[in-house]
Amino acid sequence: MTSQAIPAADLDAALVRARDALLAQQHPDGHWCFELESDATITAEYVLMMHFVDEIDTDLQARMARYLRATQRLEGHGAWDLYLGGDVDISCSVKAYFALKAAGDSPDAPHMVRAREVILARGGAAKSNVFTRILLATFGEVPWRATPFMPVEFMLFPRWAPIHLDKVAYWARTTMVPLLVLCAMRAQARNPLGIHIQELFVTPPELEREYFPRKRGLQGAFLKLDRVVRPLEPLIPRVVRRRAIARAVKWSEERMNGEDGFGGIFPPMVYSYEMMVLMDYPEDHPMRRDCRDALKKLIVHRDDGSAYCQPCLSPVWDTAWSLMALEQAPASERSAAAITRAYDWLTERQVLDQSGDWDQNATPGTRPGGWAFQYANPYYPDVDDTAVVLAMIHAHARRTNQEARFKPHVDRAMDWSIGLQSKNGGFGAFDANCDRSYLNAIPFADHGALLDPPTEDVSGRVLLALGVTNRPQDKSVRERCIDYLRQTQQRDGSWWGRWGTNYIYGTWSVLAGLALSGVDRQQPMVRRAVEWLRAKQHHDGGWGETNDSYIDPALAGTHVFGSMADQTAWGLLGQLALGEQKSDSVRRGVEYLIRTQQADGFWMHPFHNAPGFPRIFHLKYHGYTAYFPLWALGRYRRLVVGKSVVSQPVCAPLPRSGRGGPASSGFEVKPAPAFARPALPRTAVWTPPRVRQTLA
Repeated sequence: MTSQAIPAADLDAALVRARDALLAQQHPDGHWCFELESDATITAEYVLMMHFVDEIDTDLQARMARYLRATQRLEGHGAWDLYLGGDVDISCSVKAYFALKAAGDSPDAPHMVRAREVILARGGAAKSNVFTRILLATFGEVPWRATPFMPVEFMLFPRWAPIHLDKVAYWARTTMVPLLVLCAMRAQARNPLGIHIQELFVTPPELEREYFPRKRGLQGAFLKLDRVVRPLEPLIPRVVRRRAIARAVKWSEERMNGEDGFGGIFPPMVYSYEMMVLMDYPEDHPMRRDCRDALKKLIVHRDDGSAYCQPCLSPVWDTAWSLMALEQAPASERSAAAITRAYDWLTERQVLDQSGDWDQNATPGTRPGGWAFQYANPYYPDVDDTAVVLAMIHAHARRTNQEARFKPHVDRAMDWSIGLQSKNGGFGAFDANCDRSYLNAIPFADHGALLDPPTEDVSGRVLLALGVTNRPQDKSVRERCIDYLRQTQQRDGSWWGRWGTNYIYGTWSVLAGLALSGVDRQQPMVRRAVEWLRAKQHHDGGWGETNDSYIDPALAGTHVFGSMADQTAWGLLGQLALGEQKSDSVRRGVEYLIRTQQADGFWMHPFHNAPGFPRIFHLKYHGYTAYFPLWALGRYRRLVVGKSVVSQPVCAPLPRSGRGGPASSGFEVKPAPAFARPALPRTAVWTPPRVRQTLA
């Protein structure tokens, strides 16, 4: 079904306002970095870390406590969840309660009583996950037998062993290594105020016998093995233990990454800082100082007097998508200069001279050439960021006749990415063939996130880069990737999304890659995906999906609280990549974005829009409602209205592919309408009425 395009005048005000709002967020050196918010867990752990090492910043603690109180669902289930609308999470709730008590909240305060009742009703703190029980063990709340047996001697295992650092994901290995040292030393928190939470246990911790739920199959076998080998720990020779700890410390020190932090993510930073304190590194030791500073860089101070800790920083990711959006928006002198600065900033951050852990599983001879997610994380560049950035730089070089300057960067990045293609043709985020599923069965991995297997969304992004560069030598790589995506398509036509929520994100990511790789847009696999997207569109024209779809696939593409701007943009971009700009579905989606834009130029919703790890850790990228809707509106306008109504764009769209569809996944003034949502400051959280009603 087709419909009349929306007149250019109806788009101009929205586009210019969104463009200017995005430009205002750019840093002087050319990059963007929006807030990256998780659940209450990270902030609670930061508070407890201050008590672990006896370095309590009372002002910061008070601000973080205010944030923790604000994220408690007092009008709903009464405790803490992993995302708005989700169920109670025991581990998150235990940590948040513990942190608030450490910050001075009385256990008799109404919000603490309510949280405690919920935790006890769900089985108490003994039902927390492994990482929470390890934290509780360091504070003396549970015996160490409540934690899995993971000897630090693991560091000495040969590479052919079934369990080895090179066989787990980057986030797992960077977290595990300092944590193994803490466990081996039976770390004890300094806990200067003597805060304890024994009231959160149904059975006294020393009498509890069910810390590990009964399992069958491989998980059950590993649990039995844990019980057999644990009593043997005292027999490990001291010289072997000292050697293992020394190797773990050395391995960690090599990857400390200065003020950008170990692995660029919170868990390795906090565990390595606690490790250094435990091992008596002086307060002014460069590594301890840098680690402390890296942790402080993660803190966001809000205007309402609260503060929270981000799990990591996302400047490369935010800059790439912001740049993509600006290139589709009406051009101005200011945006032209901003685009130039952004490309310069991105190019300078390519990792060209540092091999990382990825080298152990990559195709032999693969040279460094990727981009990391953070400001600096040279040991751990990632395929997803690299695919986006290299494709954009390649297209930018063609548009601006700078191929001689940028071609070496593009070729190095493409070669590096190809070196990380897995055997099944797909691509993981950080490593090749990190898919040994038996490792997720060990007791330590009760979170099920020890691996980095190939996923549909990352593979779709690499396919996009392969299509844009279109190098003859990459033909077989491209075909293998397409085969992988064909095999992983769901029966309903969608694709699962690993790094964004969820099937809407995955389906958009794959469709963009298929469009730019020349797959015939009339192929059944493509049409089924488009039909799925349209079937999930809401009556208001938008799209929205709950994180519950990671638990129940029957919820794919649905959200009880309605549409969201970023997911609406993904639904639009998936169709626009295939030349569906004249469809009624696209028109309705564009109208939704215009109608719901805020007066400040951005869009807003309170929901987490990506998993850190599906089902156990979720994220809210604040930038997603800034750049994805702008990109979708700009792309629609260029395809339907034309590029000359407002002003001549700096970057023209890519030429048509000629191999099955338009190469149009995103490369290449009228008074504002009345808005459905109120204008809010950037730090405010808007809650839809249906959310408020449900929580009440």
